[in-house]
Amino acid sequence: MKLIHHANELRPGTRKVCLAIGFFDGVHLGHQQIIRQTIADARQHDAIALVLTFDRHPNTVVAPDHVPPLIYSLPQKLRAIQSLGADTLLLIHFDQDFSRQTGEQFVRRLAQDLETIQSLCVGADFTFGYRRSGNVALLKKLGGQLGFTVHGLAAVSLDGKNVSSTRIRERIQAGDLDAASQMLGRGYAICGPVIAGDHLGRELGFPTANLDTEGLVLPPNGVYAGYATVGRRTYRAGVNIGFRPTVASAKPRLRVEAHLLDFKGTLYGEELEIKIGQKLRLEKKFASLNELREQIARDLAALRASA
Repeated sequence: MKLIHHANELRPGTRKVCLAIGFFDGVHLGHQQIIRQTIADARQHDAIALVLTFDRHPNTVVAPDHVPPLIYSLPQKLRAIQSLGADTLLLIHFDQDFSRQTGEQFVRRLAQDLETIQSLCVGADFTFGYRRSGNVALLKKLGGQLGFTVHGLAAVSLDGKNVSSTRIRERIQAGDLDAASQMLGRGYAICGPVIAGDHLGRELGFPTANLDTEGLVLPPNGVYAGYATVGRRTYRAGVNIGFRPTVASAKPRLRVEAHLLDFKGTLYGEELEIKIGQKLRLEKKFASLNELREQIARDLAALRASA
């Protein structure tokens, strides 16, 4: 999949463009339907299947006090879109200037830069542009003028309820990771770069990789079984999410740290994806670091036994 940052970089030549637009947090079953419809249109018309998304949640700019925690990091989202088979991804930097475009200005500029749009696919409740001035009705009006068809696809339903990023976030925060995975269409995973910690795990004899998960939605605090993927290799992992109450700190902060079984080496700067599995236990304050060390040993023994 080719990655571009401005629509005029595509240069489709004589080929038409089939376009999917959305923020696509989680790339869940509903998002997949939109992207697959776009790819099907492109194959039918020998066109380019183009997915347009943004590098940050629009609320980061237009409503900074109402930014939802994200299901996926940006690299994780881009990989999920790539796995569906799109030809090109247009990743737009969402900033103040971009946010001031009306819905009609946005579409007309896209049509000009992409030269010939064959079809445009979004969710039925999709809104866009300054003060949400654009919607599916506007897209259909402009499609009639500019010569493209519009698919406003209804939400996918699962267990009688619509699949949405909001609902998935709620299930993750409630610890119902099976339900979240069903709506995602793949196992729920946390992804982020490995950052330096305070080396406590190493001192205890169980070195951990600390993930930068700022801005991401997380499951309830506790110790989980998981699988950590580094590059092309996957390791069984014990994952701790919480504030480490046994360790005295004037300003405790939420941490996500993983011990990879049988891994040797350093991970600083690497992107780590961890599929979260069964919850092994709640977070607990121990009387001493030695008690914590003994409990970690028991946790990892249970993890090995369950493999």
